[in-house]
Amino acid sequence: MLWFGRRKNARLVDRELLRQAIVSAELCTSGEIRVSLAPFFWGNVRKAAERAFVRLGMTNTRDRNGVLFFVVPSRRAFVVLGDAGIHAQVGQAFWDDLARILTTHFKNAEFTAGLVAAISLAGEQLANYFPHQNDTDRNELPDEIDG
Repeated sequence: MLWFGRRKNARLVDRELLRQAIVSAELCTSGEIRVSLAPFFWGNVRKAAERAFVRLGMTNTRDRNGVLFFVVPSRRAFVVLGDAGIHAQVGQAFWDDLARILTTHFKNAEFTAGLVAAISLAGEQLANYFPHQNDTDRNELPDEIDG
C-alpha cells in the first residue's frame, strides 16, 4: 500500500489490488496493462506519461498491444496511453470510457477503485481485439505497479 500526500485527507493506493486487477484482466487478453504511479510534480503529465511508456518498454510487445495508466494521485491527474496495435483497433469511445471511469472516481480521491474499474474494462475491451491464446500467450510485461 502506498500513501500519496501528507494532508489529513490523503488517500491510499492499494498496489496489491491493482496488481490483482491487472492479472485478472490479462487472463482474457494477450494485451498488456501497466500502471505507473508518480509522486507530485509540477511538470506536464502527458509528457511524463510518454516518457514512462518508453521507459517501461510498453512498445516491446509482440502485437504492440500495451496500455499504460499513468497516474499522479496528488494532482488527481492521469493519462492513458495505448500502443500502435491497440490504437489501430479501438475507437475513441474506448479511450473516452476509460477516462470517464477514472475521472468519476478521481474526483472523490477513489484512486484504487477507479483504476481497478478501468483496468477491468480495458481487459474486457482488449479481449475483443486481442483474445488470450493459451498456446502462445506469455506475460510480456511485469504486472507490478511502477512508481
